[in-house]
Parts: sequence; structure tokens; C-alpha cells
Amino acid sequence: MIASAAPPQPVVTGPTIETPCVKICTLDASAGLCLGCGRNLDEIARWSRMTPAERRGVIDQLEARLAALRGPSGATANLPG
Repeated sequence: MIASAAPPQPVVTGPTIETPCVKICTLDASAGLCLGCGRNLDEIARWSRMTPAERRGVIDQLEARLAALRGPSGATANLPG
């Protein structure tokens, strides 16, 4: 009798870091913010080195930042398409 092989297990290399990235990586030049997530370049670059409290502080600001970028109409004029 041949034993069946166990399914492959995922390799865990470290803790998962929460991120607001939505894979729309386009910067608004005048605001200096990503149109997808609302972070600035410094926040994006430092994200993996921030403490959970620092990341939470940034995340708490993103909704307001994105709303300001979109303006009263709710649409971001600089988004392609």
C-alpha cells in the first residue's frame, strides 16, 4: 500500500503586515499622494519598517486624504480611464 503524499504547506517567512495598498500605484504630483491608497512616498517606503501603531496612525488618515484628493464630485480627475 502506497501512502498518499501530504499536500504542500505554505512557507511562512514572517508576520503578515497589514497594508492599505489597492494596487493602483499612481502618484498625484501636486498632492504627493498615491491615488490608490492615499499614502505619501515616505510612508510607502517606510511601511514595512513602521511599528503597528505607526501604520495604524497612517491608515486612520487615509480616508480623509483620499476624499480630499477626489474633491466634492467623488471622482479623482487624475485617474486614467
